[in-house]
Amino acid sequence: MNLGVLFSGGKDSVFACSRAMEKNTVSCLITLVSENPDSYMFHTPNVRRTDLQARAMNLPLLTWPTRGEKEEELADLRAAIRAAREKCGLQGIVTGAIESVYQAARVQRICRDLDLWCFNPLWQINQLDYLRLLLARGFLVIISGVFAYPFDASWLGAALDRDRIEMLAALQRRYQINPSGEGGELETFVLDGPCFTRRIKIIEASSSYRNYRGHYLIEEARLVDK
Repeated sequence: MNLGVLFSGGKDSVFACSRAMEKNTVSCLITLVSENPDSYMFHTPNVRRTDLQARAMNLPLLTWPTRGEKEEELADLRAAIRAAREKCGLQGIVTGAIESVYQAARVQRICRDLDLWCFNPLWQINQLDYLRLLLARGFLVIISGVFAYPFDASWLGAALDRDRIEMLAALQRRYQINPSGEGGELETFVLDGPCFTRRIKIIEASSSYRNYRGHYLIEEARLVDK
């Protein structure tokens, strides 16, 4: 099946893309670039760096602007998917949704209206098992944003390793957070993985943090050989 992937550069969309590539043809990545950093639908930290990931995976990237206004951004998503379908002959759309009914239901409705299959390979996966699977499969993931108590500035730019996963497990037990960030607690960016032919090296980055909200912004990066 010929698929397009809703792609933010975070761990969920990259892993979903990798899963889709196992048995299907991924013809393009579709990235919505939101002006609103608090978009309900779209991941925003470092989303403009998805071009490096697309090049690393040797896949075409289709970007689409949106003001990121609640509900109105769905019209932009529909337009982006329709344009990708026409350009790449898509038969279906892949998402990295895990538990967000808000996001999943809206994407599924758009796909149904456009006569496209909607593939959600991570839906209802155990979040801690999933994070451990990312490590086992060789994905290199960093934390690009935190947006809730009790995350402090030390998380920004940190790699998702075994120690971090155990810390997330402890925070889940104590504060009932979503360890994969499905509740908006954190965002991620992928620097390498089994679907990458080259890895991303960060040359320069900056962090900002205040009141349990922070961003790790990649200022300069390039592709390097593995």
